Amino acid sequence: MISKLFDRPVYLKEQKNLVREITAVEEAIDYLEDWPERERDLIHEAVLKTCYMAHDGLKPLRAARDAIRSFAKKKGILAKEPAVKPWMIRPVGGSGRAAH
Repeated sequence: MISKLFDRPVYLKEQKNLVREITAVEEAIDYLEDWPERERDLIHEAVLKTCYMAHDGLKPLRAARDAIRSFAKKKGILAKEPAVKPWMIRPVGGSGRAAH
């Protein structure tokens, strides 16, 4: 299956020092499907519907990205883009190169 990538990722705070990167509509759907049922509301329902419609080609991907971003902002979990990307960090104890 071909992933439907956003033009830019959306970053969500998950724990104190943990940020989740949402790069595709499928990831947004998974995130919303995992949202606790007791915390779901009309906004959650509308955002999830928008993401499913974008996944099915009935809405542009931009609409899904904007929806998940707005949802995160409303819930207080929208994070700024990290200054250091995971691929910029060398693994601890290694040179980052595969052994031969």
